[in-house]
Amino acid sequence: MTNTKLYTIIYVVLFVSATVQVLVEFAGVAYWTAFGLIIVLSAVKAVLVAAYFQHLRWEPRSLTYLVGIGLAAALALTLAASYSIL
Repeated sequence: MTNTKLYTIIYVVLFVSATVQVLVEFAGVAYWTAFGLIIVLSAVKAVLVAAYFQHLRWEPRSLTYLVGIGLAAALALTLAASYSIL
C-alpha cells in the first residue's frame, strides 16, 4: 500500500527544488555561489529519489551506504571536473 500523501510531498519538494535550480541559473549569481547551490539542491534531490522512489529507506543500511559511497564519488568527480574547467 502506498502512502500517497508522502509521495505527493516528495514530488512537490523535487519540483520546487528543480524550479529553484533554474532560477539560480537566471539570477546572475556568481559562478561558485550558483554552483554550490545547484550541487546542494541536486544532492538533496538525489537522496530523496534514492530513499523513497528507489526504496532505499526500507533496505538494509549496508546497501544504503553503498549507494551513498557512489553518490559521494560522483560528487567528487563533478567537483574535479568543474575545477579543471576554470
